[in-house]
Amino acid sequence: MAWTVEVGDFAEKQLRKLDAPVRDRILHYLADRIQGCKNPRHFGESLKGNKAGWWRYRVGDYRVICRIQDEKITVLVLAIGHRREIYR
Repeated sequence: MAWTVEVGDFAEKQLRKLDAPVRDRILHYLADRIQGCKNPRHFGESLKGNKAGWWRYRVGDYRVICRIQDEKITVLVLAIGHRREIYR
């Protein structure tokens, strides 16, 4: 039971705005750690408050905000950004 990663439209737009090395590092992280793993919750942390049910993954100074869809066995990437801006 391998998990797949889908990038939403908003996250794709944010990803295109990043520098190439940062973009490559984030995509490499998602491909190596999350895609194909047995449990994506092992690598991230759940968010609290009004974003309860969402998960975050740390990639250097950047955060990848996701929703884990158990019924589809998919991790949907909702947003990507620098840690000082992503939670606003």
